[in-house]
Amino acid sequence: MKKELFSQYALGDITLANRAVMAPLTRCRAINNIPNDLMATYYQQRAQAGLIITEGTSPSLNGLGYARIPGIFNEEQKKGWQKSTQAVHDRGGHIFVQLMHTGRVSHPDNMAANSRILAPSAIAAPGEMWTDNAGNQAHPVPEAMSEKDIQEAIQEYAHAAQTAIDAGFDGVELHAANGYLIDQFLNTAANQRTDKWGGTIDNRIRFAVEVSRAVIAKIGKNRVGMRISPYGVFNGMQADAEMDNLYEQLIIALNKLGLLYIHIVDHSSMGAPEVNPATKQMIRETFKGSVILSGGYDAARAEQDLTENKGDLVAFGRLFLANPDLLEKFKHEQELTEPDADTFYTADEKGYTDYPVANV
Repeated sequence: MKKELFSQYALGDITLANRAVMAPLTRCRAINNIPNDLMATYYQQRAQAGLIITEGTSPSLNGLGYARIPGIFNEEQKKGWQKSTQAVHDRGGHIFVQLMHTGRVSHPDNMAANSRILAPSAIAAPGEMWTDNAGNQAHPVPEAMSEKDIQEAIQEYAHAAQTAIDAGFDGVELHAANGYLIDQFLNTAANQRTDKWGGTIDNRIRFAVEVSRAVIAKIGKNRVGMRISPYGVFNGMQADAEMDNLYEQLIIALNKLGLLYIHIVDHSSMGAPEVNPATKQMIRETFKGSVILSGGYDAARAEQDLTENKGDLVAFGRLFLANPDLLEKFKHEQELTEPDADTFYTADEKGYTDYPVANV
């Protein structure tokens, strides 16, 4: 049995049963953007994780850019999510919701008629997005956010965070990675503003910091983490010469707010550029809270990095998807099921709640 991975860990006020985190995974099963019974089953099956972080969940009508992703900003969505939080808690697990505003990574065919596609600057995301009614379509040019839009978005995050706590979540993760709205403000590929929200490092980190401040004020610092993706290129993001300095200044600012954890995305295992190891080390040394590592981990590598104190927790994504009993399989060194990529974003139970559980 692995020693560190299976040890308990105090994350703020919560004692996690182990150091394995189920990473957020977009699954597109929320019909009409409302969490449902099928989703509750999915999360309950994986409740042996020390912490579950849900799929990206919009804090706003304007953030529902993908087909069939959930929201958490109205009463119906809150009641839908209560099924999942109760299901996980019934199994002794803990669950945070990931708040993900898609920003410019959107298409109107996936959104309500009275919504808007907003971003720091009027620059379209590259590539295409799936829509259920017309297949893949190019991302449109978003509206550049006004000062009023920015302030409203910050308050939407805070309102969604409170709604999440009311729905029974143990906390929230702010999605500031992978080219979504917070990351769009951080990254010069999407943010070419010349006001106080763009240009300098202090200005580009301002939105992330102010969202964090508003959410912490609403639900408390021990309930708020953030996911970041330095050097990430997903959704058109690009590294620049100030990348390391930007993340150092962001971490320093978040320390002052008492943020609970930082969750570092490294998609190099899937062909993306590697996060500079020195950047990870800087975050580890600078950040005063907990650090979650993620990106292509297996049990052996997770154990090694935990033993070497490179992080406090390790997130597993696709392994948890295809192996609801992942921790039991790790314990008994059993063969792991491979995920079915063809069913990642479909609408029913196939490739979602029907993965086999081993007899252990």
